[in-house]
Amino acid sequence: MTFLKAAVLAASIAVCSLGASGAYAANIVDTAKSVGTFNTLLAAAEAAGLADTLATTKNITVFAPTDDAFAALPAGTVENLLKPENKDQLVAILSMHVLPRVLESNQLLNKPFHVRTLNTAETLTISATRGGVTVAGSNSANVVKADVEADNGVIHVIDAVLLP
Repeated sequence: MTFLKAAVLAASIAVCSLGASGAYAANIVDTAKSVGTFNTLLAAAEAAGLADTLATTKNITVFAPTDDAFAALPAGTVENLLKPENKDQLVAILSMHVLPRVLESNQLLNKPFHVRTLNTAETLTISATRGGVTVAGSNSANVVKADVEADNGVIHVIDAVLLP
């Protein structure tokens, strides 16, 4: 009887341990760091004072431009945006890439639709076709990888920086 109780207890501990570690994902910032292609985005989020917000806000969607997307901006743009005197402009650009809700690819409509961003002055138009998903503000970006899960939301990797 004692052996049976010990076996049940050991099995219960093993099941609980598997459940706890298997389902946990990192927050948006840690997930982006682990991917390794968002160094510029993460540096910009730090400079704008938004990194903590991205790490702790629940139920968000981030359209995350890659390092290559930032590199495609005109020469000097990123450096200029990272200056302290341009923080408001940087916040406006970065908050345009964040939705205050989770939007996964299986929730996309068959026609273009508009979504509000954390930059309340801006909305994005999302279009899903057989060719892929496009996100547009005053310019557009293609989703190159969708549904990168994090414990506080989802990241969709995009190939351009959206601008107000």
